[in-house]
Amino acid sequence: MDSSLYVYVEDVRGEGLEAVLDRITGYGVTGVTVAAAYHRARDVTPHGRSRVTLRSDGAHFTPPADLFGGLRLVPPVQEGAEDEPLAALRRATAERGLALHGWTVFLQNTTLGLANPDVTVRSCFGDRGSPADLCPSHPDVRLYAVALGRAVARQGVDSVVAEALHFGTFGHGYHHERSFVPLGPMDAFLLGLCFCGFCMRRAADLGVNAEVAREECSRIVGAVLDGDPPAQGEVTRAALTAYAGPEVVAYARARSEVVTSLVSEVSTAVTGEGSRLVFLDATGAVKGYTDGLPSPGLAAHDSWQLGVDLVALGDLVPSLGVLAYARDAARVADDVVAYRRSTGKDKELRVVLRPGLPDTDSADRLAAKVRAVRASGADAVDFYAYGLMPYPILDRIPGALST
Repeated sequence: MDSSLYVYVEDVRGEGLEAVLDRITGYGVTGVTVAAAYHRARDVTPHGRSRVTLRSDGAHFTPPADLFGGLRLVPPVQEGAEDEPLAALRRATAERGLALHGWTVFLQNTTLGLANPDVTVRSCFGDRGSPADLCPSHPDVRLYAVALGRAVARQGVDSVVAEALHFGTFGHGYHHERSFVPLGPMDAFLLGLCFCGFCMRRAADLGVNAEVAREECSRIVGAVLDGDPPAQGEVTRAALTAYAGPEVVAYARARSEVVTSLVSEVSTAVTGEGSRLVFLDATGAVKGYTDGLPSPGLAAHDSWQLGVDLVALGDLVPSLGVLAYARDAARVADDVVAYRRSTGKDKELRVVLRPGLPDTDSADRLAAKVRAVRASGADAVDFYAYGLMPYPILDRIPGALST
């Protein structure tokens, strides 16, 4: 089974290229998935050069002038990009027979969002309150995403692993967030819908009354903000129809056209540069990131909430990545099976596991999940992430792969 380990450029810079690759080779994985373009974060890095690492928005390479010249949005350049860390990693992995995948965060970029607020999502109240979330309907954002995909492909990677190439959620729009209003899951979903002019026009072109949808969202969420009790229960189409009405559900579903068409454009661009696109669906992370205890609805069944149409994407992209952030191996298996049914048997399906907490509390549990991934029809298992896990946790990987 194919496999890789997610790494950050800061990991390699802090510990040394050869030392990191020595360890990774020892884990038995067949590839490295490096953060070629990432977003700002503060991470505890147990064996890093610094034990707390601040990450910035931007690319670990110089944006090619022929791709970004004349574009409004250009990725910030990470410190040390002039040293060409991706090129060095490409050479070193090739010498060791390891694949190299370029992990790329597309539409989550606080730096660009704060400098260009009109390209970010707009709530039903007209607020631009999620500067980290670039709207995939905005023409400038779409041009940026295509150029970024091409630029990462040019780094010589075997694939471009696309994170955040879809709509985001309200709960992940800025680095420090507070809400003392008890929003229910459906209220938060409604508050996270984008009602910018581009999104509303695209929905209207599909026959949706976008203004009615916006008014219903603002009425419902506004009432909760004024003190009404929040809605309880999971976000499903049936529950959302009963709570907010069919026009809101139609508006939410119309977002899949935005995402599908953008992913198609990026995939075509990446292929044109000699690489291939792996589309990461973040639904599993939305459901289980904090504690590894996702709500009952399977991730593949809930991906529509991010504008992801798995059936349509199965015809457009060569590979799908699944974030299986769950403690229970049986739940991981159920999620993988559901994704496989949606994508069909001919597309590569890669499953990302966390070898440590909060999902995995032992080597046996990790091994059980790898067995579940394999038995459920996946083609690859990847592990997240080298710099975030202590060495004893990473040492679980070879045993899990050998089971």
